[in-house]
Amino acid sequence: MDELVEDFVQYLRNERGQSEQTQKTYKGLLDKFIVWSGKRGLTDWKAVGLSDLTAFLLEEQHRAVDGEPAESVRRLSTSTLYLEIAALRAFYRFCESEKLLPLNQAENLSLPRRWKRLPKSLTDGEITQLLQAPEPADASALCDQAVLELAYASGLRLAELCGVRLEQLHLQAGFVTVIGKGDKERVVPVGRKAIVALERYIGHGRPKLVNRKSPANVFLTKRGTRFASVTLWRRIKRRALHSGITRNMTPHMLRHSFATHLLEHGADLRIIQELLGHASISTTEVYTHVANDRLRQVHRQFHPRS
Repeated sequence: MDELVEDFVQYLRNERGQSEQTQKTYKGLLDKFIVWSGKRGLTDWKAVGLSDLTAFLLEEQHRAVDGEPAESVRRLSTSTLYLEIAALRAFYRFCESEKLLPLNQAENLSLPRRWKRLPKSLTDGEITQLLQAPEPADASALCDQAVLELAYASGLRLAELCGVRLEQLHLQAGFVTVIGKGDKERVVPVGRKAIVALERYIGHGRPKLVNRKSPANVFLTKRGTRFASVTLWRRIKRRALHSGITRNMTPHMLRHSFATHLLEHGADLRIIQELLGHASISTTEVYTHVANDRLRQVHRQFHPRS
């Protein structure tokens, strides 16, 4: 069973160009099913039927969340179940197309409805707080500042920030080329303040982090290595706390702030879609709800007859 999952992960990586995070997520979910089925004597995917898949998902729906106390009433979210079903369906589609399994047992699994969560963004005041450059600035502080300025100026995903390389920066022309999901390339403008922060970091900070084995990635750790997503995110959260932002920061909050603030200042939704690298306009449309909520709040606060 493990071998087929490995084949599927290679397919996601080499043929679909899926991100490393997507590969890890799907593999982890499928491995969870393999452990579950092994306890029930199922050691071959050919022996797994639709009834087994539904039994597994039913148990997942009602089991307690990992790490919660035994008496906790919290259960898995709809989003987690959605991902588990999506992983099984994608895996079986692959096995069917490659003729690795005789039947697609997951084709009749229906996806639960997912409620769209409105993305949380920072206020203008919080952005100002966050982007206030600390003094004195060592190499790591210059790196943090450049990361934050680029993230807010260009709306890059966390993985894109980790992966951006020196040859992708075109600071004199004012843009960066980004390799996004599915290895799709897009060109994103970089603002004046972000360019200043990047030039300062590349000129005075990055040379102090580089060693003989350092890659050509723009952002480097104190050891001169490429950032892992979780490591870079910890750095951003630490900087947010030091700047006085007390509410919980999520990995996409700067990206959401970029999109929301553009929309609030009159940018066209199609342009925002292109800048974010969204394949579908429906993904970008969620920001219209955020902007409309903000407009209603302003109207209620300032209009004499609101």
